[in-house]
Amino acid sequence: MQDIHTAGDWVKHTPTSSTLERFEAFFGAHAFDPHRHDTYAIGRIVAGVHRLNYRGESKLCLPGEVMIVHPDESHGGCAGSDTGFRYRGVYVPPSLVQQIVWGKPLPFLKGGVTRDSRLGVAANALLDAREADPLAEDDALYGFVTTLAQLAGQSTAGKTGHFAAASRAREYIDDNLDRPITLDDLAECAERDRWSLSNDFRLFYGTSPHRYLTLRRLDRVKQLVQAGRSLSEAAVEAGFFDQSHMSRHFKKNFGLSPSRWCSPDVASLHE
Repeated sequence: MQDIHTAGDWVKHTPTSSTLERFEAFFGAHAFDPHRHDTYAIGRIVAGVHRLNYRGESKLCLPGEVMIVHPDESHGGCAGSDTGFRYRGVYVPPSLVQQIVWGKPLPFLKGGVTRDSRLGVAANALLDAREADPLAEDDALYGFVTTLAQLAGQSTAGKTGHFAAASRAREYIDDNLDRPITLDDLAECAERDRWSLSNDFRLFYGTSPHRYLTLRRLDRVKQLVQAGRSLSEAAVEAGFFDQSHMSRHFKKNFGLSPSRWCSPDVASLHE
């Protein structure tokens, strides 16, 4: 991240070549004057209290809450307590959102602040997505936009799926676990546009393309470890960046670390 410090305040920007700009910041008192973006401005409070001035209202934003400022809406902010506030943020261009909602009005969250757990999970996924894993970033963007649309009262029902396209994408994933896979790769092999395919996959296989890919890679890790490979070897052979990358996903999906899963006491449970 690129660091910017001003009298105790700081902003860290994540260098990126993607269309999403991510950052993290701390402000002890005054944060920013009224201004506007031509993007969605999404923030997740990490610590402290933020006072957001938005659409004629002043609201306190607490840890765990999500702020969503609509494109071209003026907003300003300052600390809501003496301890300041820290938050993570990401800017999402409306053009990307429009590719997912496909001609519907841009989702608008009234009030701009929510504690809804569904949107919190979706915002965290978007903030945590790694540029080095474009399929994860696309998956997080799709999840965030569709969740925001639902909370804004826009129906996402009625979309018909294309089973043959979803099946081709699934087969492509199964055949290419050890190489990088993007949503564009899947869309090309499925002969479907990327966001329609993302919807197809969820409709027919109950999960996103990225999560399906991750779980198949984890299955491969378990097979390789049982065959005698080390965790580091298994992680790379299964398509993860490294052992650390694999371990994070392993614990998130199975509730325990891969080293513990491989221990004799735990292994006996799987026999």
